[in-house]
Amino acid sequence: MNGIWHQLRTHLTLYFRNRMAMLYGYLFPSVFLLAFYVLYRYERVPLVRHMGELLTVTILGGACFGLATTLVSERERGVWRRYRLAPIATGAIVVSTLVARYILLVTAGLLQIALAMGLGMPLPAHPLHLVVAFSLAAFAFLGLGLVIAMLADNVPAVQALGQTIFLPMLIIGGVAVPLTSLPDWALHLSAYFPGRYAVEAIQATVNGPGLGSVGFSLLALLLIGTAACVAGAGMFRWDAKQRFATSHGKGWLAVALAGWVGVGLLAQWQHRIIPMELAAERAAIAAAANRPAPAPTVPAEEPPAPAGAPASGSDLTADEHASADTTPAASPAPSEPAPATPAPTSRPTPAAITPPPAPEPVPTPRPTAPSAPAAPTPAPARPAESTTAAEPAPWEKVTRDQVMADLVFDRLPPDSGVVTPIATADQEPPEETWTDLDVLYNGLQTWAPGRVPDVLERTRNLLFVPSVIDVFQLPTEPYVPQMVYDILERDIDKDVLIKVLYWIAVHPDEGSDAAVDQMAPLGIPNGPSDIQEVRGRLGVYAVKLIGRLTGARPAR
Repeated sequence: MNGIWHQLRTHLTLYFRNRMAMLYGYLFPSVFLLAFYVLYRYERVPLVRHMGELLTVTILGGACFGLATTLVSERERGVWRRYRLAPIATGAIVVSTLVARYILLVTAGLLQIALAMGLGMPLPAHPLHLVVAFSLAAFAFLGLGLVIAMLADNVPAVQALGQTIFLPMLIIGGVAVPLTSLPDWALHLSAYFPGRYAVEAIQATVNGPGLGSVGFSLLALLLIGTAACVAGAGMFRWDAKQRFATSHGKGWLAVALAGWVGVGLLAQWQHRIIPMELAAERAAIAAAANRPAPAPTVPAEEPPAPAGAPASGSDLTADEHASADTTPAASPAPSEPAPATPAPTSRPTPAAITPPPAPEPVPTPRPTAPSAPAAPTPAPARPAESTTAAEPAPWEKVTRDQVMADLVFDRLPPDSGVVTPIATADQEPPEETWTDLDVLYNGLQTWAPGRVPDVLERTRNLLFVPSVIDVFQLPTEPYVPQMVYDILERDIDKDVLIKVLYWIAVHPDEGSDAAVDQMAPLGIPNGPSDIQEVRGRLGVYAVKLIGRLTGARPAR
């Protein structure tokens, strides 16, 4: 035991004397943490949702690069050949090297947690569980670093091998990119990478329910780490003259690969590929797709509504027949038999929004819309627009078949993802967001860009609100889309709204974006410099609402 402790102390002393090793082991994780802080600086609780990723990157860098580089450089200098002459078991020397590296990983992890807490992150929810998860992740990656050291004949080879594992694990392995943002093929590949399980296990201890919910991830790390350590021990080379290509232990590499493949196949067999929140969302979409009966009932219920108002008379399914039915009922319309179809379509929307008092009683705006067309006020306003009065606006010609044929609902970003997230109906916003949400909701009721008469412009302006918040990544971003959706459904006839949303979705770059710089009354910073990012989110939110209105992509 004295020999092991002496060797451990020697390893640590040599490490702390190496300035480059210190910079790589401590500065690199700190820079990564600061980069995450800049990316997610608008989160009310900084970094708490990303500590699993940050700590996994720290372990990955220290094990795959740090350990492997140390072992190979010492082997090249003949240090390990001399170790065999020392009066200490060779296995104890290897163990002391791994323990020394584990201590360095722990200190780097503690530094990251301390920096994160200094930036406003609270103490991890389950500190003891975090120690267990961190240790199992370190065990898995230290085994991987040992295998890389035995595969590489020199230090440059370590860097090359490390990058081939490090970069794919960052991008498609669930480390730097959240699983909910990955395509299906990447999710299946990520099941074979230990990085995914390390992030899940660590994150569950920081702001999740603890280790009880990530038992499979802990098992995966244990299996991968054990297989890697066994393979590394079988391939261990003491002398720089021993080349991997000519060594007799190459077959042990299959053991390490078997650990990765076995865990991936086990995850496939137990249907653990798709994250739980993403699986729940897809199940809801599949249930709606297998329910064709409700779809016809939506248009079937609309024709009765136009009895009092021409708004719904311009149904998406048959514009001309609806117009023929409503024109006799409305006496002012006979003077214009040809444009009778467009006129009702555009009138209901201004009528629904023209009276400002309508938003006060939330359920009232729809009933008041039917009575409004009786007043001839919108009719004179139409001839003022010469081109629009002559023929319907392009978006008014959209049909339901066109909407369903052109839009692809199953390729949208998930509601539980990072881009365009939408909270579930039972998801309560955090207490720290209540004030911001109240300011936003009250501001929307009188926000000038959201009250303009033109229905297309008004809808676009309102959808700009969640789009800007999503680009800024404000803490309120999951809860704002539904708020805006409710206002749109309240104030605009359903069929007209579907047409308008479709037009916005397929033409996201059209129309004015002046509303983006008029959001101060809503408590939102004025628009970001990259307006194209905002317009991209605009189209996604439009398609998501169409999916909810038509049942093609229901809410979670």
